Amino acid sequence: MLDFDKMNGLIPAIIQDSETRKVLMLGFMNREAYDRTMESGKVTFYSRSKKRLWTKGEESGNFLRVVSVKADCDDDTLLIEVNPAGPVCHTGTDTCWGEKNEEPLMFLKLLQDFIDKRREEMPEGSYTTSLFREGINKIAQKVGEEAVETVIEATNGTDERLIYEGADLIYHLIVLLASKGYRIEDLARELSDRHSDTWKRH
Repeated sequence: MLDFDKMNGLIPAIIQDSETRKVLMLGFMNREAYDRTMESGKVTFYSRSKKRLWTKGEESGNFLRVVSVKADCDDDTLLIEVNPAGPVCHTGTDTCWGEKNEEPLMFLKLLQDFIDKRREEMPEGSYTTSLFREGINKIAQKVGEEAVETVIEATNGTDERLIYEGADLIYHLIVLLASKGYRIEDLARELSDRHSDTWKRH
């Protein structure tokens, strides 16, 4: 049960992009704003200056579409993950802290989700589907080929082609991981463990 009493009927709501994980803004909700947010799927706040409810984007069209809502351990603060329709701040910036709402590394998780979905649904005409159908040996071979091409571009090619071939390598590596039931996060976890002072080589 959310506790609206600690702050005289209001609770802070931290707004975070569900994909980039950037914190976009902080607003306040009363019970009515919270209920409207849950019913409409668009974030609605209580304006302390105007003394009324306001749905973010009602004037600009830059709505915050709700992905998930979580209360903290004291039930007096919300973390709301959203898909923003545009810049969040009234000044025109992506966040209320003037930051760009981007985090390219987070795309690897989205790519992993996409590849996992391909493996589950196996749609016709998909290159990823064709890799899964050809099996682990073919996928592993493609990883090797892309690794060689990446090395060639690094030593005798162009920077542009290095990035291109490196992207191919990572894509095929994620497909290989998926075929074995793993995810890119498993590699990140392994690298994190290696960064620890207590890690020992296998």
